[in-house]
Amino acid sequence: MVSDEVLRTHLQELRRGTVVVASLVALRRPDYGYALLQRLAAHGFAVDANTLYPLLRRLEDQGLLTSEWNTEESRPRKFYRTSDDGETVLGRLLDDLTAVRTSVTQLIEGVGR
Repeated sequence: MVSDEVLRTHLQELRRGTVVVASLVALRRPDYGYALLQRLAAHGFAVDANTLYPLLRRLEDQGLLTSEWNTEESRPRKFYRTSDDGETVLGRLLDDLTAVRTSVTQLIEGVGR
């Protein structure tokens, strides 16, 4: 029988890349980190804050997100948005995700090549 740890590790690996895609999609509409956490969770992407915030910084450093501070409220918040380069990368990632899904479906259904 497969241990819970083995299963958890593989599920984590599978979700790691999809969280990048989900974040780039979600941030087509500007949002701040905590709201993004909630929105991702509402769509089945349970992400820990200790995972999401470093991811947002990395995506921003890579030029895939832009950010700006909103200081109009009582507490300043950093809002993120998918950049033009982020849209380009997202398009490629979505294309690849579709291709992977198609390939796995064909394997499951026994479709030969």
